[in-house]
Amino acid sequence: MIEKTLHANPSKNRTPRHRAREFALQGLYQWLLNNEDATKVVNNIRAAHGFDKADSDHFTVLLYGTIKDSVALRETFAPLVDRSIHELSPIEHAVLLIGAFELKNNLEIPYRVVINEAVELTKSFGGIDGHKYVNGVLDKLAAKLRPEEAAKAR
Repeated sequence: MIEKTLHANPSKNRTPRHRAREFALQGLYQWLLNNEDATKVVNNIRAAHGFDKADSDHFTVLLYGTIKDSVALRETFAPLVDRSIHELSPIEHAVLLIGAFELKNNLEIPYRVVINEAVELTKSFGGIDGHKYVNGVLDKLAAKLRPEEAAKAR
């Protein structure tokens, strides 16, 4: 008998930081849909199975920071999307918030890593071609937020 896991991508070797992003995505999804207080969301996620394998510090900074700066983050990527923010799927919306936050605030993480992580999150939790959309938006955002780094890579 094959044992099933609750994770969308059980075969992938996930780092603690990637797990932190997964849990942050789940927290943002909960926040977007239920408009719950950030502290309540964080407490719910911290109680989830497998959280002990995540980078707790990165999760906390990512979730609180993304929620706190959500208006400004949306303003940075809103001109780059082809529809209203409210028409985005909750997963794409949350992943774009995470990607925008990391591009803006985690300069020690190469922009290509930020984009790749966002694409992987969208592949795991989003719709069929959502990862392509997220990739395109974050690539344009990286050119806007990190022009020197993006120019060197091109």
